[in-house]
Amino acid sequence: MSEHSLSERLDRLESIEGIRQLAYGYALAVDARDIDAVVALYVDDIRVGGGRQGRAALRAVFDASLRQFTASAHHVTNHLMEFLGPDDAIGLVSCRIEHEVDGSWVTASLLYHDRYVRRGGIWLIRGRVQTRLYATAHDDPPVGPKKVRWPGAQPMESGFHDALPAWAEFWNDREMPPREMEGTQKLVTRLRRGTGLPPPPAYIFTAKN
Repeated sequence: MSEHSLSERLDRLESIEGIRQLAYGYALAVDARDIDAVVALYVDDIRVGGGRQGRAALRAVFDASLRQFTASAHHVTNHLMEFLGPDDAIGLVSCRIEHEVDGSWVTASLLYHDRYVRRGGIWLIRGRVQTRLYATAHDDPPVGPKKVRWPGAQPMESGFHDALPAWAEFWNDREMPPREMEGTQKLVTRLRRGTGLPPPPAYIFTAKN
């Protein structure tokens, strides 16, 4: 093995760990309500929506969003990454969250569709879109099609599987496309099958191209 290929492999391992720390850091910083630490995980030209851009605008969105519930606990589980280049990657991050909302504890199962970029040697979040499989109070089991049941709001469908076409292919007995990969390489691309990012939820954070 050449020195160059060994260097590339070591860089990839360091990159994987750097991206993994983004997911963990986001979860713990949100639970600690350290909003400045949260926004520092994003690129400085992050697009927040409504024509707003930058970390200051993102901070205002987080400040408003995190006041909708008191305590929270984010538990990151699966984290799948796919590299598009040495400084560019996409990922899927599973997360189970518990929120204290007024007099209830609400549990949600989320999947983040992420885009990462390395700038100045530091990996940052370039875009993050959240999809929810369900969100429900502990005394309201999330069964049936309308699995999002936030206290005080009407139950609604989550749209969680819209960006994961294998779900419909499986249940509709449709033939799945040929597998053009081995192991986990290109697995994020395969799972999303050209659907791109899912539709935005109540808020969406993306960076300019």
